[in-house]
Amino acid sequence: MPVITEHGAKLLPSVEVDSYNLEIRDDEGFVGDRASRSAFNAIMEEWREPLRKLGGDPLGDEKTEDVSKKKLDELLANGDPEAGGLIHSAIEAFANELEAVIRRFLKTASWRDTEAIVIGGGFRESRVGELAIGRAGVLLKAGGTNIDIALIRNHPDEAGLIGAAHLMPSWTLEGFDGILAVDIGGTNIRAGVVELNLKKSTKLEKAKVWKSELWRHGDEKTKRDEAVDQLVDMLKDLIKSAGKGKINLAPVIGIGCPGLITPDGSIEAGAQNLPGNWEAKSFNLPASIRDAIPEIGGHETAVVMHNDAVVQGLSELPVMRDYVHWAALTIGTGLGNVRFTTRQKRETKSKKE
Repeated sequence: MPVITEHGAKLLPSVEVDSYNLEIRDDEGFVGDRASRSAFNAIMEEWREPLRKLGGDPLGDEKTEDVSKKKLDELLANGDPEAGGLIHSAIEAFANELEAVIRRFLKTASWRDTEAIVIGGGFRESRVGELAIGRAGVLLKAGGTNIDIALIRNHPDEAGLIGAAHLMPSWTLEGFDGILAVDIGGTNIRAGVVELNLKKSTKLEKAKVWKSELWRHGDEKTKRDEAVDQLVDMLKDLIKSAGKGKINLAPVIGIGCPGLITPDGSIEAGAQNLPGNWEAKSFNLPASIRDAIPEIGGHETAVVMHNDAVVQGLSELPVMRDYVHWAALTIGTGLGNVRFTTRQKRETKSKKE
């Protein structure tokens, strides 16, 4: 079956992937775990505990992990001063952890000379997350690290799909209106049709999600093969919708998936949050999808899979081309990470040149 780009490729059409899924350990475990949504919840719990003992927890009896991002944002904006103070305290503590994690990454050989970092993931879509990220950026610069910290422009749910178009060589997309894309996470699986809009921009600057479907596998006790069947059904529904909407799909499917992706499409490590054993040597997601969807529009289907942080980071490529070395972090169930080097000739010079 065709493979137009190697799975988990180091060399992509517009960038070189210097590293991804970087895991740094210290005495307390993986450094990246300190800057995840779970880490933020743990920090919130630390601040709530003494207040709870005094009978003055402004969040009441609701468990920290059950407090939605929307509720935290509302309390931050319009809640009483103590509730706002509690949330600000957690933001400050988390920002310090995020700053420390970034500094550890910047000390590694693969992250040396990084000029900018874009940050996405589910945590980024809340005001609480935005403030924590912004504060981490201030702390970095105050500490003498001149690096640009920015939020991923697209909604994180859409960025994880849009970036899949950048996995493909440009010739595979010419003459088509869109592609199928998949974003697999520790809680959700999202599939969608990415409208390329190549007539407006050949560099995919105008690419957008035309339609998507979401399945929250984290709410169900789902087995791996059942999850794959559900994903295939979602993709088939989207193919039908694209036909009705007169979206001419390219015969390619781009997938972002947690973990270390090998050239043959298997997952070597890092998929522990997915339902079932996705790291088994006998399991190959791209092959399973090709078997289930052998053709799209009368052409043989090609599937390309890479790490989900890589794919989400690639969605920012249209605005990151002026940097030589740049990175992306995704703050969600865990902390995804990737460092890129831009391959194509840039029109402007790097800040550090």
